Order: sequence, then structure tokens, then C-alpha cells
Amino acid sequence: MLNRLRGAMQRVLTPPATALLRLGVSPDAVTIAGTLVVVVTALWAFPTGHLFLGALLIGLFALTDSLDGVMARQSGRSGPWGAFLDSTLDRFGDGAIFAGLVLWFFGRGGDEVTAVLALACLVLGSVVPYARARAEGLGMTASGGIAERADRLLVALVATAAVGLGAPSVVLTVVLGLLAVASAVTVVQRMAKVHRQAVGVTE
Repeated sequence: MLNRLRGAMQRVLTPPATALLRLGVSPDAVTIAGTLVVVVTALWAFPTGHLFLGALLIGLFALTDSLDGVMARQSGRSGPWGAFLDSTLDRFGDGAIFAGLVLWFFGRGGDEVTAVLALACLVLGSVVPYARARAEGLGMTASGGIAERADRLLVALVATAAVGLGAPSVVLTVVLGLLAVASAVTVVQRMAKVHRQAVGVTE
């Protein structure tokens, strides 16, 4: 879903990317700074009940995930290191978002069911990219699935913001439950894709 907006996002982010490069800011610095802000915000705002503010700030700073890529292409620095750094730090950001929700609902949020669902999203959200990385390390592919990273984060942040604005917490409960199921299905889809490739190699 969000991948379809990539072209429009690049056009919007090109001017700030150009300005940052002129100031001597590197794409790696933007990647690291964006991740730090997302992690700190998620682990402060969500556990303290600032759900809307946290979702808003995280959504804004998550744009750095695209900004650093635009900067890298403009400066000719695109390469394996940038891709590795970006993917690795994405795991920190994603984990912090769902960990913040786990802390809130196990704490003052007082909803253990939703906390468990957020924990499930945290765990499964780390397995989805691992399945792809492991497959590629073995010379196979395991991309795709019904729950890509960008879609999962968008849905989770929108639901969190809605609850922060006064929507019943059951909204987030349902959304996290659906995300957990979708993530599990994505893992199975990727495992099945790798299995088909592995069988094809051995036959």
C-alpha cells in the first residue's frame, strides 16, 4: 500500500534531502537520528499514555526512513552498507513501538489481552524480516506476504492515534489482533515460498 506512494514521497522529500546534503549531513546520520527519535518517543510516550502524541511524532520521524534513501541516491552513496544499516535500525524502531504498547497495556492501560496481542506483534514482526534475510542468506527469496512492514506500522499507528483521541481501546485490540494474524500468515507464506524453492533445488 505505502509502496505505491514511493514516487510521490521522493518528490516531496527531494528538497529537504538536497538541503541536508548541502549542510554536510550524511544519509547514515539521518538514519541513526530518525531511529533514535522513534525509539525514545515510543518508549516514553506510549508507556505514559500519550498515545496520540507518540503516534504522531513517530509517524513524522518515520519519514526519515525514506529521506535517507533519497539522500543516498542524490549523493551517490547507495550501497550495501546503507541498506544493511537501514534494515537493522528498522528492527529497533519497530520493536520499540510495540514494546511501548506492551508496557502501557500491562501497566496503567490495564488491558492484558491487548498487551499480549501487542507482544505477539512484536515477536512476529521480528520473525517476518528474519525469514526473508535467512532465505536470502541461503541463496533463495522470501519476500512478499499479506503484511509488509510499512503497512503494519501504518495500521498500528493510526489505531493508536485513534485510541489516543478518545476511541475505545477495543479498536486497538482488534487491530493488533488482526496484525498478529496477518504477520503469522506472512511468516507461513514466506516459509512456504522457501520450501518450494528448496524442493525444486533438491529434485
